[in-house]
Amino acid sequence: MTRKKLALIILTFIIGCLSGITLFYLITTTRQSIPIYRDIAEPVKSFAEIVKAVSPSVVNISTTRTVQNPPTLEDLFEFLPPFGNSQGKKWKEMSMGSGVVVSTDGYILTNYHVIEQAEDIKVTLYDRRTFKATLVGADPKTDLAVIKINAKDLPVAPWGDSDKLQVGDFVLAIGNPYGLTHTVTMGIISATGRADVGIADYEDFIQTDAAINPGNSGGPLVNIKGEIIGINTAIFSKTGGYQGIGFAVPSNMARIIKDSLIKEGRVIRGWIGIMVQDLTAELAERFNLKEAYGVIITDVTKNSPAYKAGLRRGDIILEYDGKQITESAILRNLVAQSKIGSIVNLKIFRDSQIYTLPVTIAQIPSEQIQDTKILKKSTGKPENPFKGLSVIDLDPSMAKQIGVDLEDRGVVVYKIEPGSPAETTGLRKGDLIMEIERQRIVSASDFQKAIRRISRPDVLVLINRGGKKFYMILGS
Repeated sequence: MTRKKLALIILTFIIGCLSGITLFYLITTTRQSIPIYRDIAEPVKSFAEIVKAVSPSVVNISTTRTVQNPPTLEDLFEFLPPFGNSQGKKWKEMSMGSGVVVSTDGYILTNYHVIEQAEDIKVTLYDRRTFKATLVGADPKTDLAVIKINAKDLPVAPWGDSDKLQVGDFVLAIGNPYGLTHTVTMGIISATGRADVGIADYEDFIQTDAAINPGNSGGPLVNIKGEIIGINTAIFSKTGGYQGIGFAVPSNMARIIKDSLIKEGRVIRGWIGIMVQDLTAELAERFNLKEAYGVIITDVTKNSPAYKAGLRRGDIILEYDGKQITESAILRNLVAQSKIGSIVNLKIFRDSQIYTLPVTIAQIPSEQIQDTKILKKSTGKPENPFKGLSVIDLDPSMAKQIGVDLEDRGVVVYKIEPGSPAETTGLRKGDLIMEIERQRIVSASDFQKAIRRISRPDVLVLINRGGKKFYMILGS
């Protein structure tokens, strides 16, 4: 055997060994499962340290209020005057809830419904000391309130950033359900950004499956770092008890409300003066927007910040100061939480172009609420959605009757024939039609011209119903 042949055999053997080792490595590594992050797995062993750190800042709140029933015939005639009771029966009602200390000098955050109409508020601390509390301020629109006790050097839990929460994160709910003090339950974040729940006017709830029961209201929802990321507020239940769905006000909203209540005694909200509706896929297509996200402006208040900034009806708001807007509730909360006098940039879509407009935040006019609920479009598919519809011009008396501003202009639906295509569109008698296919309608003749120009079965219209303006697609 020559030296060259021997060298070739040795080289072939080495290459074969290396190939076998490589193949074995690939096979064994592909069979291994994806490792779990150690920093996520390790804290799950126990939440005891978190509970020890947070529990001292959680308080028990008990309230007393007078409840009165309307007088019955028995009350009125049980005794002759002056012994008769003309005001009905009264009694003292006691209720319990939870709260969390937010300052070392005795400020406590809780839910508004915990202390609503309370004549006497008593707070019991973790060390069992009891104090009488006074109401600092309340905000029914978010169901939050701040009370104060005369105490010093109280333990305070740190705040977390609720914007960083992810579905699946572990959370703990601490409170006093059914009077069982400092009860701790565990769960996960089930969802974030829950709105239209029907609990408060301003909703951006964290949904959790951590057990929340009567008495938990006002207590903190904390993450595995021991930070407050929400204030437990309500449950969804058909029995009155825990059914796996609880809601908490996110910490970033709660902190803003808390600071305003402590500083001002009330909540001062931002306002830009628009009404909006959610964008559906069908509306996005009609406005030539490729992606179905954003909210449509349906009205702009004259001389409002939005009006001065150049916003128009039909503009689609895509971003608010860099934050993507996917539904009207998100925009409403962001505007409300913005600092008065600050300038925010709105990214809008208008006539197939993207614009960025700066808007100066103003204080919301007293008790003004922008209705942002979604109006669902009709599900019928008529060939002519206006067939069977009769309209008349808007005059001062008609405007007053249907609850619209005369300056809005348009035609009023005064008759819809039963069984006609118009009856299935969702239009109602008294609706004011202001636009058809983005064209202004100011008279019945404009209306007739517009419907003659329609060449498709689905028609985009702007409706004013009792002062609320919204777009809808007829016949789609």
